[in-house]
Amino acid sequence: MFRILKYSDTASLRVFSRSKHTGTVIAIRREDQSVWERRASFSPAGVKKLIKQGVKVIVQPSNRRAYPMQAYLNAGATVQEDISEASVIFGVKQVPVDALIPQKTYCFFSHTIKAQESNMPLLDACLEKNIRLVDYEKLMDRNGQRLVAFGKYAGVAGMVNILHGLGLRLLALGHHTPFMHVGPAHNYRNSSMARQAVRDCGYEIALGMMPKSIGPLTFIFTGSGNVSQGAQEVFQELPIEYVPPESLRKVAEHGSQNKLYACEISRSDHLERRDGGGFDPVEYDQYPERYISTFSTNIAPYASVIVNGIYWAVGAPKLITIPDAKNLLRPANTPWLPTSRGAPALPHRMLAICDISADPGGSIEFMNECTTIDNPFCLYDADRNKDQKSFKGPGVLVCSIDNMPTQLPREATDFFGDLLYPYALDILQSDASKPLSEHNFCQPVEGAIICSNGKLTPGYEYINELREANYRSRHKTEGSSLGKKRVLVLGAGFVSAPLVEYLHRESNVSIKVGSQIKEEADRLAHRYQGIESVYINVEDESTNLQNLCEESDVVVSLLPYSLHGLIAKHCVAGRTHLVTASYLNDEIKALDESAKEAGVTLMNEVGLDPGIDHLLALECIQEVQEKGGLVESFVSFCGGLPAPEHSDNPLRYKFSWSPRGVLLNTLSAAKYLSKGQVVEISGGGDLMTAPRDLNFLPGFALEGFPNRDSTKYQDLYGLAGVHTLIRGTIRYKGFSDSIKPMQLLGLIDPNPHPMLHPHGPEITWRQLIINFLGLQDADMFYENLKHRLAERVGNTDGIEQLGLLEDIKVVKMGTPLDTLSHYLSGKLAFGPTERDLVVLRHDVGIRWNDGRREHRGINFVAYGQPSINGGHSAMAVTVGFPAAIAAKMILDGEIQQRGVVLPFTSDIYRTMLARLENEGLVAHTTSKFL
Repeated sequence: MFRILKYSDTASLRVFSRSKHTGTVIAIRREDQSVWERRASFSPAGVKKLIKQGVKVIVQPSNRRAYPMQAYLNAGATVQEDISEASVIFGVKQVPVDALIPQKTYCFFSHTIKAQESNMPLLDACLEKNIRLVDYEKLMDRNGQRLVAFGKYAGVAGMVNILHGLGLRLLALGHHTPFMHVGPAHNYRNSSMARQAVRDCGYEIALGMMPKSIGPLTFIFTGSGNVSQGAQEVFQELPIEYVPPESLRKVAEHGSQNKLYACEISRSDHLERRDGGGFDPVEYDQYPERYISTFSTNIAPYASVIVNGIYWAVGAPKLITIPDAKNLLRPANTPWLPTSRGAPALPHRMLAICDISADPGGSIEFMNECTTIDNPFCLYDADRNKDQKSFKGPGVLVCSIDNMPTQLPREATDFFGDLLYPYALDILQSDASKPLSEHNFCQPVEGAIICSNGKLTPGYEYINELREANYRSRHKTEGSSLGKKRVLVLGAGFVSAPLVEYLHRESNVSIKVGSQIKEEADRLAHRYQGIESVYINVEDESTNLQNLCEESDVVVSLLPYSLHGLIAKHCVAGRTHLVTASYLNDEIKALDESAKEAGVTLMNEVGLDPGIDHLLALECIQEVQEKGGLVESFVSFCGGLPAPEHSDNPLRYKFSWSPRGVLLNTLSAAKYLSKGQVVEISGGGDLMTAPRDLNFLPGFALEGFPNRDSTKYQDLYGLAGVHTLIRGTIRYKGFSDSIKPMQLLGLIDPNPHPMLHPHGPEITWRQLIINFLGLQDADMFYENLKHRLAERVGNTDGIEQLGLLEDIKVVKMGTPLDTLSHYLSGKLAFGPTERDLVVLRHDVGIRWNDGRREHRGINFVAYGQPSINGGHSAMAVTVGFPAAIAAKMILDGEIQQRGVVLPFTSDIYRTMLARLENEGLVAHTTSKFL
């Protein structure tokens, strides 16, 4: 042995290696995952090095590879289709399941380490076929740094691509720029030619040929690894200046247009502890869930282009979430978006994202599907939470190709093969038919073995847990519809149909409707194909409500608000989100912390009133505040009415919603702010004594009265400087005059009455009125009865015209309120040819910084459609659609706030308003400066 080592060290190792690998057979498989895939794990030069080590190399034929087959033949490889002789098979991308050969060692990027659902069949096949799987992504040193990757050329190709896309996006926005002369990466023979095109672009930028209307452009590079460095090497061919994160806003506002600005972002620049702030890299690696990212608030607002090259692990904070995108991508009133005469303004600062990490749903959450070399770009519209294959329209341009390096295939193959070679020599000893314990792999190779001998290796057994967690989150029970998001709708009454219709449009949503009146649920289910109906009484402890909640992703409750607390408790226990259109009550509010701990959203007040009134109010208020104005007064009235031609009864009202709530509200107390003074109206009927005339729609005779406690909206709406704040209810004139006699007589009393016990003797409405008047003569002459009634309540027209003095049998419901509600629900129901109307009005008084005062009026008017034509009432649409939109936003991850939530943040209310406009529900604004 010592005689052999008299040669040079290199020669000695070569002789040793040759003796070690003589007889070993490996294969380089043909790539078939994509028509664009032209890379290989080794170049012909790399193959030649392996053959010199005594290795037989079989190369599966492919005319698509960037290196021709003759080059591999010249290097000494054997070119043949059958690679079963090889003990180790090298590839680049995933191998089709049916192409896997049992008891072989495979090396490729498997994309299984995060339990990616689409690649689990591949992992299962590797286990079943006793394949030893080595994943390049996990070839790491002891510090967790990757040793073998295409990262540099992913960065190079990605940077070239995004500069090309940026030129096209700016052109679509009305701006010709030097970026138009940069083509896609695969158009160039090699990276040197691509760099020359980038240099030519930079020369024009330095000469001042960027349109002034664009303003300074800032490029953010996340991470400092091979991907980021490759991208920055290309970027440095341009006239650039690097700035620290804290200077981004300054250069975004005041930077030069003869150069571009760059900022490299490290983890410590945007990650901080949830509690107490600060960043500890060791702690973060072990407990990423303890940290949040400030990227979307501190960095992204000043970015023109984001080049994302970081590795994202499950459980780690995201750079930009779907809700973040809604704020970042809305038209901004900021000084760094300049305009020039004749040139359009940019819609927002962020123009493009190159997500080289290509991790769907990862650090860039809304990037839920990779783009391709065929279609390298998509335009993400945050308001619609959808992509479109276009350069024109609202949104941010996204390039997220998961095989970018194949656009520069020869250089990428050379680079990768040189990195892989020393570890390949170690992998060559692998015999997949033998236990791992009989091998002596180096630490990086051993750490990259995902499975062997039919089992996951100890370091990757967590994949089973991830798979189980993923399965539970998608399918809470074995009976769930695979791949579908499940919604349980509780209630099949007035407003359920539009809600179900909206959700039913989505093929990936499964809907179940539950009702105590099974016929209503069945009727709704039959109206829309594929919907399931179930009987459920939520107040019955023996009901299956808990199971139904657990099986669902979102529950939408359209039941009376008094039941929402009970339903919310079941939702929190079942880790299921809840949506209601009703006012938030104390019972639900008390569940805030437990809902947060369970990761549950309890969304309330997403109907009409409350709901659309909030959305329109906050849109106006926050716009004024962003522009430096002060809202001094806010007066709002809203109501559902019959269309004028159908208001033919004493109340001028018909019921498309529960009569009980309408009647009970007339007894409510109210509190509001008027010119700095708090005004309180006691309950019991005082509310009907002083309605105010409403003249904002001159063609209508309307009145209004305050609704509950308006003063709390001073805090909820952020109206610190307001002196007048009223929220009220709209009715046609005459409503209060007809209600007051009913109140005085006791017909709206919510307390039990002995004559109305369901098991008592039968009575008529005439007999009931005589009893309420304290009279004994049940056969009193009709005119005398009217006279005695007038003495008690004054105006008798309403009571008489509603038939309450007739010998009509009373359906007794225990209390006068419930009994009258039941009667009026039939008496004043909408006919099949009748339609209803919703009217909402905001009057906003604004004071601007220059002393001017503005009066802004917001009108929202919607008509319903007659039921005879299969149409929905206006009340049903304006309650059902907002609730459905909120439910869908939760399902799609657009609402990620947990605990008790109201639709008061811009990412929620702006999106809901945009989608309501798509349904034809549009408000109109008038403005007058005083």
